[in-house]
Amino acid sequence: MKVIRNIIIAYTIVMGIILAVLFIRVGNVSLERRDVSYYNDQLQQIYDRFSAGSAEDDIEREFGCSLLLEPYSSTELYQAYQNSSLVMDFSPEGECIGKIIWADKTEGIDSYKKTILNMGILIWGTMLLVGYLFIFIIYRKMIYPVREMSVYSSEIAKGNLDVQLPIHKQNMFGNFVESFDLMREEIRTSHEREMAADKANKELVAELSHDINTPVATIQAACEVMSIKYKDNEDILEKVSAISQKADTIKQIMDNVFQATMEDLDKLELHINDENSEVIEGYFQSLKNYGNIILDNHIPGCLVRIDRLRMEQVIDNVVGNSHKYAGTDIHVSFSEYDKLTQADKDNSRFIKITIRDSGPGVEEKDLPLIFEKYYRGSNVKDKKGYGIGMHLVRMYMEKQGGGVECYNDNGFVVELLVRKT
Repeated sequence: MKVIRNIIIAYTIVMGIILAVLFIRVGNVSLERRDVSYYNDQLQQIYDRFSAGSAEDDIEREFGCSLLLEPYSSTELYQAYQNSSLVMDFSPEGECIGKIIWADKTEGIDSYKKTILNMGILIWGTMLLVGYLFIFIIYRKMIYPVREMSVYSSEIAKGNLDVQLPIHKQNMFGNFVESFDLMREEIRTSHEREMAADKANKELVAELSHDINTPVATIQAACEVMSIKYKDNEDILEKVSAISQKADTIKQIMDNVFQATMEDLDKLELHINDENSEVIEGYFQSLKNYGNIILDNHIPGCLVRIDRLRMEQVIDNVVGNSHKYAGTDIHVSFSEYDKLTQADKDNSRFIKITIRDSGPGVEEKDLPLIFEKYYRGSNVKDKKGYGIGMHLVRMYMEKQGGGVECYNDNGFVVELLVRKT
């Protein structure tokens, strides 16, 4: 904008100089030379009229002149000279008795000056408008596109690859801008692919970490059983101990990998589809390694909106926690539930899944914080974990359009709300 302002100022100054020169030139305009012979002839005729007794007014009217007879005012004579009038001595009888003045060129000079002035103003105004128009065209065709590119490139430098630059085919940068915008689209597409690949890798690592820990826990449990069963066989106990140590090493490594990816898990997208509700009941039936899981009833047959993988992780986390911290039978019951949601402003239908153990439950002071990331209750004692399981349960359930609640009731109770189609 500063460049445009300087151009306008410089152009206005130049036009002011042109106008000043025009006024000076008009002020210096002079009359063309008079025909002396003509005025001498006129003067002789005036002498004749004057000698014949003609009145001064008649003479002045007939010959377009002015007679200043003595005594006359020097001011009038000065004005005549100032107006470029022709002044001659008036001597009808040979003796000068005054002055005779022809001002016939004065009006012509005034008219000529006025004509030139009007023409000059017209030319100056036209040049001024044309100049401003030219400046505007330069701005729109050259400077404005460059400014747009500057703002555009700044946004891209900030990582905003969704900004679109208007493409003006008329200006000289049209093809360049179009190519630049195509480059932005390619960068954005590449960036999206990179983010998708990175997210998929982190998701895969998290899933593998979780999936590997499950069989590792089974191996460790089997090692504990074998240690008791073959406590008198040193050779077997040595091998069982080696297997248990390796399994523990694997678990520690996978826990480290899992923790390193947890910060990005909140950004995971779910792939929600309409699924048969019996899929959920099947998840519980497959968790035999978590002890005695009792299904009090069957799930109502319907379609539910879930991400199958995330729903399986939710159930695995909840049941796994009950097995780890309570160590009792786990009862599961299903019911239908209607709830008025504030977001949808309508009655939403859910399947309520109630998972209940008979353990000591969670201390009341810990209940409000149980879904916070990395929070672990005060009664976990020597149980290993990172306090992330229940956080993932709430995140996955909410992203599926459902919810989760927990409370103590002669044990720890978790209620999952799965949205029906």
